Amino acid sequence: MPTENVTEQRNNAARPEKGNRGARKPFRKREPKEFEDVVVSINRVSKTTKGGRTMRFAALVVVGDKKGRIGFGMGKASEVPDAIKKANEAAVKNVFRVNLVDDNRTVPHAVKGKHGASTVYLQPAAPGTGVIAGGAVRSILELAGISDVLSKVIGSRTSVNVVYATLEALKEMRTVEQVAKIRDKKVAEMR
Repeated sequence: MPTENVTEQRNNAARPEKGNRGARKPFRKREPKEFEDVVVSINRVSKTTKGGRTMRFAALVVVGDKKGRIGFGMGKASEVPDAIKKANEAAVKNVFRVNLVDDNRTVPHAVKGKHGASTVYLQPAAPGTGVIAGGAVRSILELAGISDVLSKVIGSRTSVNVVYATLEALKEMRTVEQVAKIRDKKVAEMR
């Protein structure tokens, strides 16, 4: 009989106290994100040292609120999730406003953005056209909230350069009101 007491004591020692068993933490509502993010590309990069190659990952992330604000960032780390997190933080710091027309539907005028060997051409489109773009350009334009636009990538299609060129093109956009103000004219005189 003494062996039964010993096993009973061991079982009781391993169990948690009965009072708080199965209790959950109260549910906390998540705050809605200010920006949506898209991972455009993840590259494995390496550094050669005397001890061999050191592999790391470089992530390119674009963030936007679909209301005309857009930003992008790059992050590098030894693990993919860490690289994405760093890139996301950098993208949120680089957010800027894009000039759009027709209730954020399309771009005001045709424009070319250039970076390195990549050139991105953006052109306004009629309602219902959709986003005619591929890859990195599409993700940027959708996150900016543009719903009708034509685009073409000319030259190199390296995703980092295409993103830079697209953002360069979006930064060059001017509305009729802005151009009229620069030239000290009325909007009616401009058209």
